[in-house]
Amino acid sequence: MLKLNGTVFMPSVLMLIEIPGLESVQFWIGIPFCAMYIIAVFGNSLPLVIIKAERSLHEPMYVFLAMLGATDIALSTCILPKMLGIFWFHPPQIYFDACLLQMWFIHSFQCIDCYVAICDPLRHAVIFTHQFLTQIGVGVTLRAALFAAPCVILLKCRLKFYRTTVVLHSYCEHMSIVKLAADDMDGLFVAFSILGLDEARFKAFNTCIVHICVFLVFHLLGFFSFFTHRFGFHIPSYIHILLSNIYLLVPPLLNPIVYGVKTKQIRDGVSKIFYSKNPS
Repeated sequence: MLKLNGTVFMPSVLMLIEIPGLESVQFWIGIPFCAMYIIAVFGNSLPLVIIKAERSLHEPMYVFLAMLGATDIALSTCILPKMLGIFWFHPPQIYFDACLLQMWFIHSFQCIDCYVAICDPLRHAVIFTHQFLTQIGVGVTLRAALFAAPCVILLKCRLKFYRTTVVLHSYCEHMSIVKLAADDMDGLFVAFSILGLDEARFKAFNTCIVHICVFLVFHLLGFFSFFTHRFGFHIPSYIHILLSNIYLLVPPLLNPIVYGVKTKQIRDGVSKIFYSKNPS
């Protein structure tokens, strides 16, 4: 790691922090986060199992719900294991490239999640054919990957000198990485803010009240995190870190309830698994 004039040139390893001020209780804080992760993975896995097992559910609408569940599992899994490892076992190191990869995964899965969950969520059975569903799956995945890629590439290629290698977060949160840089950051702040203005997200207001509530919880926390980096100098860092962590767990936790529980065929499948009786 080369140091020049008090800055670090292209660090190979970064250090993720724990929760400042709450180090003595962060082991216990990790328990509810672990519980949320387990519930999110279990809740999103159930529809996948049910849809795979029931041939009658091999229809575009239910395949679409399976795509949403798989995305939610991937989103929570790319964050929580490392975060819980920091809370419980204290290994803060992460390779710089691995950090950028985690950041790219987070943004990509968030874009997929928002588009799949919010854009016309109540009309799947009407508008989707199998061919159209395949096109949507490929298109949404490519759209999300390409949409998130420029910000990661900017970090990798444009920012060479860093004030420190300590990331003031428990995962590779994009603004925390940008703030490490000794270079001018204004352009990158603008670039990252665009991620929060993806036009597809505003289509949530064409859906029902439940979807609007999920939208508000998810994006209010997201905008709080963004503006805290810019203006919230007096907000304790542990509040920012905790809310940012919750912000990424909200969609995987709530989507199975919003979409799975409200779908009769999924409810019937769950009932068969848990409440079916052996014939006498």
